[in-house]
Amino acid sequence: MDYTLHPLGDNAVLIELGNEISEKSHQKVQALTDVLEDQPPGWMNEYIPAYTTVTIFYDPLAIYQLSEGKLPFDYACELIEPLIKDLEASNTAESRLVEIPVCYGGKFGPDLDYVAKHNGISPEEVIDIHSSGDYLVYMIGFAPGFPFIGGMSEKIAAPRRESPRLKIPERSVGIAGMQTGIYPIETPGGWQLIGRTPVRLFRPHDESPTLLKAGDKIKFKPISRAEYEKWKETESC
Repeated sequence: MDYTLHPLGDNAVLIELGNEISEKSHQKVQALTDVLEDQPPGWMNEYIPAYTTVTIFYDPLAIYQLSEGKLPFDYACELIEPLIKDLEASNTAESRLVEIPVCYGGKFGPDLDYVAKHNGISPEEVIDIHSSGDYLVYMIGFAPGFPFIGGMSEKIAAPRRESPRLKIPERSVGIAGMQTGIYPIETPGGWQLIGRTPVRLFRPHDESPTLLKAGDKIKFKPISRAEYEKWKETESC
């Protein structure tokens, strides 16, 4: 497997597993994070996966005690390389398919018309294209449980807003460039809002605090306002 290792500050190694955002690069990232999750090294403090990289933060004191005089970064690389070498032989878990219902347009999707106009199509076509895509969650970040989702059609791509909103309601579904995402909590943001889901993504009191995780497949399902209200009542129970 091709990879490169780079220092990041004085207590981290950035592992680059690809040079473009793709499902192939994501599979490598997922395979490594599976190993780190199942068998976390004692010298590791935490790891952070991204589109094409995994950053491993290590305990400098633990590394120093093990290194026998070697530079911490060099020795950390020696410990990390065996974890990467056999990744191609490891089997990653089968992706979950998670259906996300979305009420598009109106109060919930104030930017739907803009996205349609920007691409020279109707709002109904935006909805059809957005809800028919095959999506992959590449990573979770920005806000607790916020999924960065790839696989959206370029036919509905749209730039971020020139002036970000100070408050975006939780569960809002948005578009930024070639990505789509869902705001799990109320937060400022600049994505173009096209709808809202009644499903809670951030669940801090549950055993798993976020509904989605990296590697999940997403299917968006259009629903009516009445269906949204009924679904949200169920979520609140």
